Amino acid sequence: MIWYEEEVKHLEREGKNLKYRADTAFYGSSSIRLWTTIYSDFQRYKPVNLGFGGSTLAACVWFFDRIFSNYNPGSIIIYAGDNDLGDGRHPEEVFIFFQQMVQKINARYGDIPCYYISIKPSSSRWNIIESLKFTNYLIENEINRMNNKWSFVNIYNRMVDKNGYPKKEYYDNDDLHLNAAGFDLWKQILLSKLSSTI
Repeated sequence: MIWYEEEVKHLEREGKNLKYRADTAFYGSSSIRLWTTIYSDFQRYKPVNLGFGGSTLAACVWFFDRIFSNYNPGSIIIYAGDNDLGDGRHPEEVFIFFQQMVQKINARYGDIPCYYISIKPSSSRWNIIESLKFTNYLIENEINRMNNKWSFVNIYNRMVDKNGYPKKEYYDNDDLHLNAAGFDLWKQILLSKLSSTI
């Protein structure tokens, strides 16, 4: 976890200097960190971007207490798990990290609204697409089983074509990270979900 240390320290410093109460925390990997329009896209929800590049869901659990030490959000939106699978972890391991994240959030904030964005399909990780889909399946079923204020945000289905392949118009040249069109799609899906639950 040492390679995340500088970014985590930066987020800790930002938390101490934030000039407003952040009501919605966006947390996770580079798909969150690189979302530069979060503050304007979700202005009415008073967002804060707590993404750190390359992070795994395991790292999000590990650093949760440090990163959130200066925050008291009313809701949390998470995107992580993609890099765990890319690093060779199995869906069942990522599922356990998800359960640990649920426990961390419940222990600190109680039963607040939380949103897990499904792991996106990408051409660069097509070799593990079945693991990716199974991870989404496990987490979605767990959220449905919990029957609390967690929501599963399915962005996967909107990002594939009729043959099930990732739509290139949503991706950067690396076929992994989102471009502006990809972030705009996520914004539309999330705003629809938020307006119906918050």
